[in-house]
Amino acid sequence: MTSHWLLWALLSAVFAALTAVFAKAGLQEVDADFATLIRTGFVLALLAAFVLFAGKWRSPATLAPVTWGWLLASALATGASWVCYFRALKMGEASKVAAVDKSSLLLVAAFAFFFLHERLNLREWVGLALMAGGVALLAFKR
Repeated sequence: MTSHWLLWALLSAVFAALTAVFAKAGLQEVDADFATLIRTGFVLALLAAFVLFAGKWRSPATLAPVTWGWLLASALATGASWVCYFRALKMGEASKVAAVDKSSLLLVAAFAFFFLHERLNLREWVGLALMAGGVALLAFKR
């Protein structure tokens, strides 16, 4: 039986792939930073509608200060990632940009190891090494 997290992670990968393709197509005649702003507005509206219609809204004042801090840090990282990603897409091929962007997987493993104390077994480290090689092959193709 497939775990629920795996289904959502696979769907995330599909939508991330579509994001790169759609964004590259949409960047033809617009500045990358302005396009990121427009995209962010769409994301905000869609998520607000989703949360409201799903009945998941709660007062933000009920969140603990530490939660606000982590969500702010995540938002800053997301914003920086999106700005960098759209600039890279504007200048480069979507397949190469996406390949390098996915090297974040390696960084997640390292950050999770050091900051969240998550441990990977040998098989998982080998998988990460293979993915690193794949990213290098895709990103630096001639």
